[in-house]
Amino acid sequence: MPEHKAIVAAEIGLHARAAAVFVRAVTATGLPVTIRKPGHQAVDARSLLEVMTEDFGHGCEVVLSVSTEALQADRTLDEVNDALTGLSAVLEAVEGR
Repeated sequence: MPEHKAIVAAEIGLHARAAAVFVRAVTATGLPVTIRKPGHQAVDARSLLEVMTEDFGHGCEVVLSVSTEALQADRTLDEVNDALTGLSAVLEAVEGR
């Protein structure tokens, strides 16, 4: 399963606008991305409610991942890794844009 780690840079964490920006970016990939804190249960990163409920605060390390089934749906490993890298960049942006 492709995974990528990131640090949440938004001062208020993934709440309100920063969470909405991230969820829109996830949705734009067309991939079933999940997000979790290390050692915790993953949630659907396409769901604004699930992302906001999990309390991903400022400075929190998160793990983004995509199930291996997505690779079988005409997506290459390189495409998935590129998408996860891009989503990590969204999380690590100082502003929630």
